[in-house]
Amino acid sequence: MLARLSIRDIVLIERLDIDFGRGLAVLTGETGAGKSILLDAFALALGGRGDAGLVRHGAEQGQVTAVFDVPKNHPAARILSDNGLEDTGEMILRRVQLADGRTRAFLNDQAIGVQTLKAVGGALVEIHGQHDERALVDAATHRRLLDAFAGLDKDVARIETLWAARRAARAALDEHRESMARAAREADYLRHASQELAQLRPEAGEETALAERRGVMMQSEKIAEDLREAREAVGGGHSPVTSLAAAVRRLERRAASSPKLIEPAVRAIDAAINALEEADQHLNAALMAADFDPAELERIEERLFALRAAARKYSTPVDDLAALARRYEADVALIDAGADRLKVLEEAATAADADYAAATKKLSAARLKASEKLNKAVNAELAPLKLERAKFITQVESDDAAAGAQGCDRVEFWVQTNPGTRPGPLMKVASGGELSRFLLALKVVLSDRGSAPTLVFDEIDTGVGGAVADAIGARLARLAGKVQVMAVTHAPQVAARADQHLLITKDALDKGKRVTTRVAALASEHRREEIARMLAGAEITAEARAAAERLLKAATA
Repeated sequence: MLARLSIRDIVLIERLDIDFGRGLAVLTGETGAGKSILLDAFALALGGRGDAGLVRHGAEQGQVTAVFDVPKNHPAARILSDNGLEDTGEMILRRVQLADGRTRAFLNDQAIGVQTLKAVGGALVEIHGQHDERALVDAATHRRLLDAFAGLDKDVARIETLWAARRAARAALDEHRESMARAAREADYLRHASQELAQLRPEAGEETALAERRGVMMQSEKIAEDLREAREAVGGGHSPVTSLAAAVRRLERRAASSPKLIEPAVRAIDAAINALEEADQHLNAALMAADFDPAELERIEERLFALRAAARKYSTPVDDLAALARRYEADVALIDAGADRLKVLEEAATAADADYAAATKKLSAARLKASEKLNKAVNAELAPLKLERAKFITQVESDDAAAGAQGCDRVEFWVQTNPGTRPGPLMKVASGGELSRFLLALKVVLSDRGSAPTLVFDEIDTGVGGAVADAIGARLARLAGKVQVMAVTHAPQVAARADQHLLITKDALDKGKRVTTRVAALASEHRREEIARMLAGAEITAEARAAAERLLKAATA
């Protein structure tokens, strides 16, 4: 429910803070005192259209803050979750209107888009008046209200699941049929291409590996002769190793007689022999690595050229040939086995259609039955509202061609205002005064189902008085037993039933140079005086005060 409304610098309002409680709150005051300004400011905080004209003259910006206590699992909490906002149980909606026409929106002090603010505001508050159409003009809203009245939310959720499953089954079937048709058009080409690529057996990365191997082999052929000459020089017939070894043996025999002269030379020659032997080993290894079969080079080149030719033929990179081969193979398999798969998908789609059709048929029957109960309940509220000759009708029409996630029913609220007249849509047939009373009757019936936690009624008692105004007040009070209700009213019979009475006045400041709108909570004597004013007009008489006292006592009886 709405806990607090704070307004700063909006039109005639400089600074205003109002605390609200449960039950019925009425706002009264002279015409032009600022009741409409208050509602416009409230609507701005709920995501309504901004306007630079709302900013008080001389101010750079105006601001409206609405604080709500929201129960857990309320639809507004899901909107917060969907937008990554934390749900603390308290929702603070704030809207800043700049004098240049721009607006800024905040929720729990986090900047958000206006559409998000509007979605949250719409889930928390409904504002209704004689000319307000938001709750009644959209037939989809009528269907939602009927479902809420009948407690069909779980049935509708199941329909949404079945609808999604049906669409998925149909999409899979259509995709398979399209694939089969494409494959059939290219059957001969696909079979030939698949067979050719199957014989080629390309592998991803094969081109790179073959090209590298071919390059190594071609370079090896050029350097092999140089390697052989080097090996002949190091370890062949002209190798100095043999003569060096003989020289070492001769020096070693003389080493005993003159070691200091001979041993350094022997060590140096041994190191040279070891280095030559190591070089010989490396040269032998290099020759073995460079050695290749020319036939292998020929095979590699043939394979490489075959892959590149296939890539040109099928207009695809060589590395993609393997994937193309698998795709062609799958298309051929689809041609060969597609009929079996098609049969399976057709059976699945048929089953999904049947499940959806059975569920929608059941839901349509439940809606039709619920519409009769809703008609009876709303019509029972009409007579005290001086609509005893009128008739409320919930029109339920089923159309398989209009099937969707909520079923195949179109639900629309119709009325017949007088016997013998043609029934028609509520928004087209009912006059302004009738519309407001039909709306009130409907909201009383739906008060705890399909209703926002806060309802605002803007002068729905206009043009009525006496018993009708009293009936309206009684129903607003009943409605306030289940949801929070705010009513802007000129009817003393309505004001007398309030749990909270707020008086809106327009006061002059600075010796009449400017005015401001104020709101005061009335209690006891002051409340009786305001109701007496509403009864008598400009001059409050003793009779008016006595009548006001009777209204207040009757309201609490």
